[in-house]
Amino acid sequence: MAWLNQRHTTAFASPCVEFCSANLINAASCQNAFRTDDGSGWDYVINCAAETKPGQTDPVYQDGIVKLTLNCANETLKHRAKRFVELSTGSMSSSEKIPQAEDCPMKPWTMVGKYKAQTEQELAKVEGLKYLILRLPICYGVGDRKGLTPRLIISGIYKYLGETMKLLWTGSMKMNVVHVEDVCCAVWELMQNEQTNGEIINVCDDSEATQETISDLLADIFGIKTDYWGMVMSSMTKVDMAGAIEEVNDKHLGPWAELCQKDGVLNTPLTPYMDQELLLYKHLNLDNSKLKSYGYQLRRPRITRESLEEIVRDFIAMNHFPRSLLEA
Repeated sequence: MAWLNQRHTTAFASPCVEFCSANLINAASCQNAFRTDDGSGWDYVINCAAETKPGQTDPVYQDGIVKLTLNCANETLKHRAKRFVELSTGSMSSSEKIPQAEDCPMKPWTMVGKYKAQTEQELAKVEGLKYLILRLPICYGVGDRKGLTPRLIISGIYKYLGETMKLLWTGSMKMNVVHVEDVCCAVWELMQNEQTNGEIINVCDDSEATQETISDLLADIFGIKTDYWGMVMSSMTKVDMAGAIEEVNDKHLGPWAELCQKDGVLNTPLTPYMDQELLLYKHLNLDNSKLKSYGYQLRRPRITRESLEEIVRDFIAMNHFPRSLLEA
């Protein structure tokens, strides 16, 4: 809840918002979070809560994803809510050539994916629960700090260094995305559709984005050149992936600190640090035809330079991002 911009702060201050802080892993605390002043209960429950930080241990994800979600699902059942919406992940199955539909064999390649897959299966066992699962690819938009923002930061660093940004693997690696506006609108529309009860639906845009798609937009914003190590050279990092990633992060962290100091960015939640999981050769390639079959129309069908620059400008306005990287 920290680091909110003015628009988000205003939203939470609205009289129609009732805010409660609770540890949803604890059943009693979760029960208190669902309590209302007038005892009327809730019409819809949307679970955006989960442990999503990479590199944690199995017990942390077990509690922070599976246990937390089931606590909320059970409270939803008690309150007889019309629908419980679970925000899951699209990293369930990897294929370069075939966009993955919702019924694909689940072979998650991230720790979050592993426990979200378990959560999806457990929700189906909660008798009487009216639920909807939405699988998301890389989510971006104003306020994003984990999706594409690390790549935005790193691109700015290469502008500062005056070097070509060279990326692992190839430009063809699938990196499907969705704008946060479409996530919110899809939640709102789909949860009110009786036909979506018990369904799993991919919420993905039409960009069919790849690493090259995104890198080209970043290069355009910051005026840098990009290149790729290719499959052979990148595969060699598997021998010591942890060491290779540490070396990459060390290269970026020093210049980022210099940039922030130079521009008077004294305190920021933003970091160029990239976790090993985020740099694996896995294709995030989703089929969104099921989403459209329910009549949903994408508000942001394709990722654009403007939508990425909007993120940066919002962080600059909050003094969380060095303004010289855009203005110079």
